[in-house]
Amino acid sequence: MLRTTLVFFTLLAFHSVNAADYDVLIRNGFVYDGTGAPAYKADVAIKADQITAIGNFPESTADMEIDASGLAVAPGFFNLLSHAHFSLLKDGRAMSDVLQGVTLEVLSEISISPVTTATAAMLASLFDEEEVEVNWSSLGEYLEIVEASGVAPNFATFVSAATVRTNVLGMDDIAPTPAQLKEMKTQVDQAMQDGALGLTSALIYAPGTYAETEELIELAKVAGSHGGIYTAHIRSEGNQFIEALDETLRIGREAKLPVKIHHLKAGGQPNWQKMDIAIGKIEALRKEGIPVTADMYTYVAGATGLDASIPTWVQAGGYDRWAERLQNPEIRARVKAEMATNALDWENLGYFAGPEGMLFIGFKNDKLKKYIGKTLAQVATLREQDPLDTIIDLVIEDGSRVETVYFLMSEDNLKKQIRQPWVMFGSDAHAPAAEGKELEAAVHPRTYGNIARLLGKYVRDEKVISLEEAVRRLTLLPAETLNIQGRGRLIPGFYADITIFDPNKIQDHATFGDSHKYATGVKYVLVNGVLIVSGGKHTGATPGRAVRGPGWVQE
Repeated sequence: MLRTTLVFFTLLAFHSVNAADYDVLIRNGFVYDGTGAPAYKADVAIKADQITAIGNFPESTADMEIDASGLAVAPGFFNLLSHAHFSLLKDGRAMSDVLQGVTLEVLSEISISPVTTATAAMLASLFDEEEVEVNWSSLGEYLEIVEASGVAPNFATFVSAATVRTNVLGMDDIAPTPAQLKEMKTQVDQAMQDGALGLTSALIYAPGTYAETEELIELAKVAGSHGGIYTAHIRSEGNQFIEALDETLRIGREAKLPVKIHHLKAGGQPNWQKMDIAIGKIEALRKEGIPVTADMYTYVAGATGLDASIPTWVQAGGYDRWAERLQNPEIRARVKAEMATNALDWENLGYFAGPEGMLFIGFKNDKLKKYIGKTLAQVATLREQDPLDTIIDLVIEDGSRVETVYFLMSEDNLKKQIRQPWVMFGSDAHAPAAEGKELEAAVHPRTYGNIARLLGKYVRDEKVISLEEAVRRLTLLPAETLNIQGRGRLIPGFYADITIFDPNKIQDHATFGDSHKYATGVKYVLVNGVLIVSGGKHTGATPGRAVRGPGWVQE
């Protein structure tokens, strides 16, 4: 009798532990599967890190059930242009993004791997990240270190043409020798094997701007041989917008790989009419079967540094040499003269924005932080200076490029871009929390609101595109564009990266005057089957993984 009783209780205990059919069951939501198809009401069942089934399961049980009644259930959103390269290491919660439903940060435009000691120091100084220990050299090591540090979202990275150039040539405006170009190609090859998604470039900034088209083609060929793509902050988004677009399309054709344009825009009112020409060129190539896509942010202002208002020739060699040159009266006079012109040989954002259209959002020097939230015009008046002198002096006094917002774009063009079926979305920002040291500087509101603004203002309120189409552009289209398998769609067998939000309430709140404001309306977010947002609050979980590109060679 004793033995029978023990067996009974053993079986009962086993049944109790394993009674649930699923780990997570999302009930009664409206499923937007990522394909652009109409939503339908269903339950989504999850075991471990994968979607197991989608349907109606009234009798099934789960260890965790989420009532999604009245809510949209979508694949997790991709941030197609993230600058969380360092911020994921400082704070892996990625609060500003995951509270908008982001489950994958795509690190691009720059890369902080592979790096030499000198390149690492330069990058840390450029982005004011000296407190982050750069204890990696290869791209593979970077991915492993970020993952091991504990991050909420998944993440992936491109390898930057400017980074490998700096590794080999430094910051000087010189062309590589054949041997140096070979070394750069070797570094790209290894980065692709380490898991890079492809090659990226930022061609208005030194030292990226020093690269000739042929150099970029050679590097892109290496990325393409591993199944990667080429994505670019093109050489001009203003006066030479169409010529810069043509260069990027040429790189794709000659290197035989897909291309993507970062933060598609026509900057400066004289150039707004060029957007129709650009869209026409891209559409024509797509009809020929040539894969061209773009990403954008949902604001008419961009953000970068005062370096985008100063000719790039004076920036050669890095910040220290740049600041030293600016203190030479003859050089300063020449620089001011060029800053005041509508340049054709470099991208002069300050000329198009003007002193009233440039807003300061970040300084390193505590004495200058009083200017945060003020325009260049206001600061120049306070300092009793010509605005051009103010720009130069602030760069010297701050020891940095000075973080600046530029108002450059047209609302009509922005909506036109959103309507294009090949346009995706990226914040062009890091992923901070609205707390602590982060509050000492302002940020572009896209940091906290890019996706929420799309879904609230442009989908729900202004009906520029449908919700089904917006979800497709945030999920499956990015996954297909980047050749990422198993993510971006709600289908059994895919990873359980899922965003659950209220389409009627999702809203951005960050503004240029009050930028550290979280978006609202995202209720639940799961990454690899783990809940990282619950009831609109971060859970503190860090299940994020490195997502590697198609050339990854697993050891």
